[in-house]
Amino acid sequence: MSTDESVFQNQILELRRGSIVIAIVGILAKRTLYGYALLKELELYNVPVDGGTLYPLLRRLEKQGVLSSIWQVTENRPRKYYSLTKDGALLHRNLADEWTVLNQNITKILEK
Repeated sequence: MSTDESVFQNQILELRRGSIVIAIVGILAKRTLYGYALLKELELYNVPVDGGTLYPLLRRLEKQGVLSSIWQVTENRPRKYYSLTKDGALLHRNLADEWTVLNQNITKILEK
């Protein structure tokens, strides 16, 4: 990989890293999911996230009070289901508003 490709790939990773939280809270604002189902849902929206990235992020968001979780045993296997807390719902609305404005402004910049 050339230096230019390396720089490009690093910038893409940074852009995606900054978007993962809004994607997660956006999905969990609609329904409660367990980790693997959330990974698959993100893939459906072409926002692939590695499990090694997702699970620590879910734990961090839970520790911050954005998510709550509950263990459920279905099909003989325990699964930890995540949902937004009231603070998480507020974060979702605020991030969605900020994303909309930022996206509109960056789109204007890129059009010029």
